[in-house]
Amino acid sequence: MIVIDGSMGEGGGQILRSALTLSLVTGQPISITSIRAGRKKPGLRPQHLAAARAAAAIGQARLTGDALGSRELTFEPGGVKGGEHRFEVGTAGSTSLVLQTIFLPLALGNSPSQVTITGGTHVPWSPSYHYLAGVWLPMMRRIGLEAELSWPSAGYYPAGGGEIRARIQPSGPIQPLDLRDRGELRRVEGVSLVSNLPRHIAERQRRRAEQMLASLEVPIAIEEQQPPSPGKGTAVCLQARFDHSIAGFTGLGAPGKPAERVADEAVSAFWAFLHGDGAVDRYLADQILLPLALARGESRYRTEQFTRHLLTQAAVIRAFALADIAIPETPDWLEDVIVRPR
Repeated sequence: MIVIDGSMGEGGGQILRSALTLSLVTGQPISITSIRAGRKKPGLRPQHLAAARAAAAIGQARLTGDALGSRELTFEPGGVKGGEHRFEVGTAGSTSLVLQTIFLPLALGNSPSQVTITGGTHVPWSPSYHYLAGVWLPMMRRIGLEAELSWPSAGYYPAGGGEIRARIQPSGPIQPLDLRDRGELRRVEGVSLVSNLPRHIAERQRRRAEQMLASLEVPIAIEEQQPPSPGKGTAVCLQARFDHSIAGFTGLGAPGKPAERVADEAVSAFWAFLHGDGAVDRYLADQILLPLALARGESRYRTEQFTRHLLTQAAVIRAFALADIAIPETPDWLEDVIVRPR
């Protein structure tokens, strides 16, 4: 059994999710201790429980310690089972993070899967649905993993209640990636969302984003949408399309937060990325590290910024002895991440 310290690195739920994924892929049982020990509310929260129980369901696993607030968990996987699965976070916890936990084992399985997850689709500290569909999924397809995504409804903080659906096809082997040059910017596109609030908020978000991007000499296409949702919420989700890469940027609404500030957050993140030399954004950098550790060959990619999430992801992968990962000790976005599967 592999024992993993849940307080290492950034000490968040990512350690749990990545360890569950790798346990399912490798068949190795795990024990995680000190889960989220340094956080304001330590231990398992609803979205972490949902991820653990989802992993146990698809992996026919023996799971102990799956309770709110639990700081220790053991997970002994059986065989990964495709087919139809439905999981409910029960709060505005992230649907995307639950999906990412189980995606790789299902994609490397032997049968198609249909997964439905309810909870938050556009919430803080996690990829939005539009980031998943517009940035993460194209990258998964690029390395040989196939799926289709849809979202019948949006879920915002605090009401949640949104839904995402994934149709995952058996795929693989995973192909290595060389992405050190993003190429020229060709297009910026995205959506301005509003649910159960006046339509003019979506218009203001869109106009503000277009004004801030007006100096670009590329097409700008931002669509206003009013998705159904149990709660109120707004978001601006942008994708920057380059010759060789896609990067994503999100701004989320909150009570009392002007529509213009929501757009400002997404566009400011875009400009910061554009002024650097990264080929992948800081979020995708740690999301692709785990599948590339299982690829058939060495991968190299350049990110805009080395984060604690990236370093923590590397530490979890090393615990399974799957790959040699080179990340500069002095983070510099001009240097590359190198992944050499064993």
